[in-house]
Amino acid sequence: MQSYTIGQAARLLGVSPDTARRWADAGRVVTHRDEGGRRLIDGRDLAAFSVEVGQGAHLEDGEPYTSARNAFPGIVTAVKLGDVAAQVEIQAGPHRLVSLLTREAVEELGLEVGMQATARVKSTSVHIDRT
Repeated sequence: MQSYTIGQAARLLGVSPDTARRWADAGRVVTHRDEGGRRLIDGRDLAAFSVEVGQGAHLEDGEPYTSARNAFPGIVTAVKLGDVAAQVEIQAGPHRLVSLLTREAVEELGLEVGMQATARVKSTSVHIDRT
């Protein structure tokens, strides 16, 4: 069975290595040490924990409930306004997401370059939440 280092687990969970270490220290996820003394998480344990984290993420973070499950919190890097439509780019970690939406929606959300926002992807649509 594959095992993951704390850093690898953190990347897969979308958190910092410090957060993953705190979760391990608190016993939220089981770890063991390899011959070199590194803490590892078994793949099955990490998979189960990632489901647990995913199900409770909106409650812990104070995020509103939404049916769009793939959330990419990031920073707005570009806003291009047309007469009716707009294009918003968000950099979420290594992911660049581009959403086409109405100009009215961008204005209502008050989206500007440099502000935090969350892109929510469902099917072929990208939904933007102001954070």
